[in-house]
Amino acid sequence: MRKKTQPTRAPLDTATHAWRGRATTRALMGEDPVLRAAYRLCRRTTRAHDPGIYALIQLMPAILRPAGWALWAAASVLDDLADERGAEWAERSARVEAWTRALKHDLAAGTSTDPIRYALVDTAGRWRLDLSNLEGAMARARDDDHGLRLPDWAAWRAWSNEEIVPWVDQVRQLFEQAGAPMTLRLDRQADYEHFVDGAQLTDILTDLSTDLADGHLLVPQEALEPFPGAEADLVQGRWSPAVAALVAELTALARRRVTRPAMTRGMHPGAATVLDTAAELMRAQLDAIDAAGPTLLKRAPRPSVVARVRVLGPARLRSALAWSLTPLTVPGPRPPVVGVRGPSPEAGGVAGLRPPPPHRDGVRPPQIAAHHMPCHVAVIMDGNGRWAEQRGLPRHEGHRVGTAVAHEMVYGALEIGLRHLTLYAFSTENWQRGTEEITTILEAFQRELDEGPLRDLDVRQRWSGRPDKLPEELVHALRREEHRTRDRTGLTLTICLNYGGRDEIARTAAALAQAAREGEVDPRLLGEDDFARHLPHPHMPDVDLLWRTGNEQRTSNFLPWHATYAELYFTPGYWPDNDRRDLWQAITEYSRRQRRHGAVPASSPPPKTTVRPLAPDLTPGSR
Repeated sequence: MRKKTQPTRAPLDTATHAWRGRATTRALMGEDPVLRAAYRLCRRTTRAHDPGIYALIQLMPAILRPAGWALWAAASVLDDLADERGAEWAERSARVEAWTRALKHDLAAGTSTDPIRYALVDTAGRWRLDLSNLEGAMARARDDDHGLRLPDWAAWRAWSNEEIVPWVDQVRQLFEQAGAPMTLRLDRQADYEHFVDGAQLTDILTDLSTDLADGHLLVPQEALEPFPGAEADLVQGRWSPAVAALVAELTALARRRVTRPAMTRGMHPGAATVLDTAAELMRAQLDAIDAAGPTLLKRAPRPSVVARVRVLGPARLRSALAWSLTPLTVPGPRPPVVGVRGPSPEAGGVAGLRPPPPHRDGVRPPQIAAHHMPCHVAVIMDGNGRWAEQRGLPRHEGHRVGTAVAHEMVYGALEIGLRHLTLYAFSTENWQRGTEEITTILEAFQRELDEGPLRDLDVRQRWSGRPDKLPEELVHALRREEHRTRDRTGLTLTICLNYGGRDEIARTAAALAQAAREGEVDPRLLGEDDFARHLPHPHMPDVDLLWRTGNEQRTSNFLPWHATYAELYFTPGYWPDNDRRDLWQAITEYSRRQRRHGAVPASSPPPKTTVRPLAPDLTPGSR
């Protein structure tokens, strides 16, 4: 009897859940008939433009589907505007730019006359999404890819991630806001990045015929070089043995990239089903690419209906069950638009950004010639605890004051025009400290990220370090700020939290070994550039000036790869006793030094007997 009754109940439960899901979806589209029509258009647009994405959105909780349709419909519209056949690039670029500017205006107004933008504005308001992360992707859609040639996989990854990652991050934000975060294992960040690479490579192989017709060959030169003649044959639309071998190699690489079963371990089963199904659909797509042969250069291959049903049928049952057992947060009504901060969209500025506050004494930074300015200053902020103990205070009070000093350094870096500032906040060795002190430090970082005192400055925030041992909430907040500020062009602020220099080198070596095993690099030809490309932040410039406070004169496992040729600068004062003027003094000292990098200067200047400060406010006695 048990076998007979269970199959009867399961379809009823699934059907009930599906009915409730449709009711919730209708409710989230709002009572406004114009808004409901806008969401329906987004649904049709997504389904027509990318059936695979549409199928994945249908695996999401019902309350998230309208938002998913709005996001992907907007991406589809931008893609169509950028790739419109028969239009000159300048015209296509102008249309993308006009659509993007109109979206900024609509977000400020809280409404739109364009149905897809109207749905997107409503989605952003309901789910409290920060769409500023999409600015880079929209700019990428505007740029001309005609004749684009990418030299290696690193350049390809940087180019492709600008297009796909911001949209995926918005979906992750949706899951988080609904109370079912798409939490990735903290030690599987590389798997996530490889998965995104595989998805993009699958998309490029699928659209190869269309891209070639438009003059695009979006495969890096590094991948083409082992197959002589393949590039010329592709440009001419010829299927040859070299092209066949290249496609087979790229298809196998994409398959390895998207097959990351460990990525979803420990994840909510509903979110895991979405990602696992995405991987299965891409493998089915790669099967179709393998089977296409010469027709790959004539039309985009698609997996058979049978293959899609085989993947999607079980996935729908798994996702329906997972979401039926999950309490989710349904957003309330969209908040009213109170006003807009910052420059108007018509001005072309970034809304909400402000200049740093002036120094309390009104002092201004020294004028230093550009060729004497460091590009990258790294700071070991030493002495917080000793500063507090010297005053009879608990050690955590020193860390609280030290946080305010870090803000001062950011303000000073912005004022003097520094491009990169890296702060050593918490090392892998600092776990040996007392539990109370560690807890206080990490809680302070969490408050900083939640309150966002630097949020409105032109600062791109990055994090360097290991996620191990750190609270998951803190890691997610660090990642969130990285994504939120990724398109800012002022100061790049890197916080080294749970960081160790030797650990960074060991992890880079492991990543390089993995790349060699997967055939991405030739171990016999490895050089410094190959190693640098596999660092956690491969585009971080070398450190020009390394400054340590607290009367200690050692580098303490801080940025050993980047600081090989750094000028060292040690000061006796504890970190909480400093402010932006001390950063300016450090940069002034750097500007007086002669950097040789192992070479002999053309002429040696006479030794200096006196050093005159650039301004009275930079001397120690001025405070």
